[in-house]
Amino acid sequence: MNTPMTDNLPQICSEVGLTCDSCTAGTARQVAAICKGLRGKAIGQMFVQLYPNPACAPAHKLFAAHYESASEAPKRRDFMSVRPAVMAAVA
Repeated sequence: MNTPMTDNLPQICSEVGLTCDSCTAGTARQVAAICKGLRGKAIGQMFVQLYPNPACAPAHKLFAAHYESASEAPKRRDFMSVRPAVMAAVA
């Protein structure tokens, strides 16, 4: 009986230099850029849609952490801290 190639998915991934962390990090950043505001179960559902192989299931927490990290709003700079530099550039 032939076994599907995806049965040994973690081995295939490691052979090409992918770790679960690096794989999920890149995907989570891309998902966060286009699917803003996912929370809880929605992140889990997205993970399962992207990684349907049971061998990837342990990486769910990594994906969620990377997604949440990439989704954080960038910190706004205080206007007053920028103003002196702008004023010097204009002068």
